[in-house]
Amino acid sequence: MNFLDDEKYLLDLLTGNNLLSAEQVKTFAMKKEPQRQLLLRKLGGRRTNDRRKSPLNQPDVVDILVSLQFVMEGSKNLLLSEEIIMRAVAQDLKMPFKKLDPLELDLDLVTKTIPKSFALKHLLLPFDIRNGVYEVAIYEPAKRHALEDIERANQIKIKPYLSTKSDIGRMLAEFFGFQSSITAAETHMAGPLVDLGNLEQYVKISSAKEITSSDQHIKSAVDHLFSYAFQQRASDIHIEPKRQTSMVRLRIDGVLHTIYNLPKVVHPALVSRVKTLSRLDIAEKRRPQDGRIKVSHDSKDAEIRVSTIPVAFGEKLVMRILDPDIIFQDLSNIGFSHESLKIYDSFAHAPHGIILVTGPTGSGKSTTLYSTLKYIATPEKNIVTVEDPIEMVHEDFNQIAVQPTIDVTFATILRNILRQDPDIIMIGEIRDLDTARYAIQAALTGHLVFSTLHTNDAISAITRLVDLGVQPFMISSTLLGAMAQRLVRKICPHCTEKFSIKGQELRGFGFPAARDEYTLQRGEGCKECRGTGYLGRCGIFEIYSMSDRLKKMVTANESSAELVKVAKQEGMKTLREDAWDKVLQGVTTYQEVMRVTGEESTG
Repeated sequence: MNFLDDEKYLLDLLTGNNLLSAEQVKTFAMKKEPQRQLLLRKLGGRRTNDRRKSPLNQPDVVDILVSLQFVMEGSKNLLLSEEIIMRAVAQDLKMPFKKLDPLELDLDLVTKTIPKSFALKHLLLPFDIRNGVYEVAIYEPAKRHALEDIERANQIKIKPYLSTKSDIGRMLAEFFGFQSSITAAETHMAGPLVDLGNLEQYVKISSAKEITSSDQHIKSAVDHLFSYAFQQRASDIHIEPKRQTSMVRLRIDGVLHTIYNLPKVVHPALVSRVKTLSRLDIAEKRRPQDGRIKVSHDSKDAEIRVSTIPVAFGEKLVMRILDPDIIFQDLSNIGFSHESLKIYDSFAHAPHGIILVTGPTGSGKSTTLYSTLKYIATPEKNIVTVEDPIEMVHEDFNQIAVQPTIDVTFATILRNILRQDPDIIMIGEIRDLDTARYAIQAALTGHLVFSTLHTNDAISAITRLVDLGVQPFMISSTLLGAMAQRLVRKICPHCTEKFSIKGQELRGFGFPAARDEYTLQRGEGCKECRGTGYLGRCGIFEIYSMSDRLKKMVTANESSAELVKVAKQEGMKTLREDAWDKVLQGVTTYQEVMRVTGEESTG
C-alpha cells in the first residue's frame, strides 16, 4: 500500500490531527485533478532516462496538498507543509522521522552505498552508520521491500527513517551531481590534464537542473560547490590539500564545517579552475596570490574574493563570499544600541576628523564601514576608498586598490589623494607611520577619514597610533573617536527556550549581574539551526568619543588603563557589557559572549 497516494488514509490522518478542516477537504476534492495535471506539466520538463520511474516525476496526494497551500486549522498563517504531513505519517506508522541536513551527510556514504538509479527510483538516501547499521531516509513507507533487497545483496542491516520527497530528491541531485563531476575529473586527472586556459571571468553558476554531462567536469564541480555555499549561507569556502585528500570546508555563522573529503588528484584542477576565474596565474604555485570573481546566482550578483597560499601539501584556497545584501546594511540593523548608534552617527556626520574601527579579522569591520559609506553617500559628496584588496565594488564610491608590486601603497596613494578633491576618505587599514601621518594630514585639512586598526579594544587604537610614532597631540587634534567590534551568533528564533541561572554564576564569568537570579534565553536546537541553537549573527560594540578630558589625557601621554577608566566614567560600555545587554534582551547567549570576548573586556 502506498500510504502517500492513498487519499482516504491521508485526509483522515490530517483531519484527525486537526491539520486540515472539513472545508479544506472539500476544496481538495474539487481541485485535486487540475492540480495534479499542473504538477505533471511542471515535472515533465526535467524528466531524464534514469529518473523516469522515480516518484520525483509523479505527483502524489502529498504534493497536491502542499501545492494548494492550505493554512493549517487553528493557525493564522502557517501553511500545511510536506514536512508536517510526513511527520504525521511517521508518527502514525510508528517510524522515526529524519530532517536531512546536507552538512551532516558524507559524500561517499550517500553516493557509494546504493546505486544512483536505484536510489532515484525508490527515493532512498543513506545518511549515517551506527554500530554497523545503515540509517536510510525513505519517502514511501511501502518501499521497505527495496531496503530488504539491499540488505540481502550487501549483507548489511538497514534502519529506515521517513523523510520528505523534496529533501531526498535535492540531496540525491546535489551529492550524485557533485560526485559524478569529481569522479569523472579524477579519471581525467589520471590521463591528460583538463585544459583550464580559456574559461570566462564572469560566471553564471549553473543550477542542478542546468548542469549537464557535456559540461567540463571540474567546471561542474566548482559550480556545485559555489551553489551549495550560497544555499548554506556560507561566508567562506576553504579548499585545503592534505596528504591523501583535499578537504572542503564552509564557514557558516562564523564556524567552520567540513563538507567533503575529495580525492587528492583533483585538488590542483579545482584550484586552477578557481584561479583562472579570478584572473590569477595558474602556473605560479610558490607565492600567495589574491583575486576576485563576480558571480551570478539565482538572478543576484555577488563577489567572491579569492586567496591562495602554498602550504605543506600544495596550494590552499580560501574564497570569501561577499553578498551585497550583507555588506551594505542599515546601520540600525547590525547590532548598535540606541546610545552607541547615536555616538557613531555623530561621527559619520562630522565635517572632518578620523574615526577608527578596530577588531580582528572577521569581526565585521568591513560591513560597518561599507554600510556607513552607503549611509552618508550623496551626489554632493566625493567618497574615495583605498583598500587592500577592494572588498566590494560599489559605484557610489571611487575605490582604489593597493598594489605593492608597483609601489601603489596606502601611503603613496594618500600622498596624492587630496588632489582628487575628496570629501570622505576610507583607508582599509593603518599599518605604518607614513599611512597614519597622511591620514592625520587629510583630517587636519578638512576631510572625514574612516580607517581600521587591528587592536583588541577601542582605547588601544590610541596606544597603537602612539606605538606607530604618531605624536599624541596630533591624535588629540584629529581623532573623533574609536570603536571596537565583534560578531556574536544570534539565538535561533525557531527554537528559543527560557531557563534560569544564578547571578553569582554569571558574575563568576565576568558579567555585571546585579540580581540573584536571571531568566535568560537560549536555542534548544532545531532543523532550522542544524541543532546549534544559533541562526545568523549581529555585532557587539565598544565605542567612545574624544571628550576634552580624554584629549588632555592623550596629550599628556596617560596610560591605557587611565584612559579606559575615564572613558567608562563618561559612558563607554565595554564589549562584554554591550554583549551582556544583548544577553538580557534574548539576542544571544552568555556562552556565545564568552566564546567571542574571552576575558579581554571584563572591565
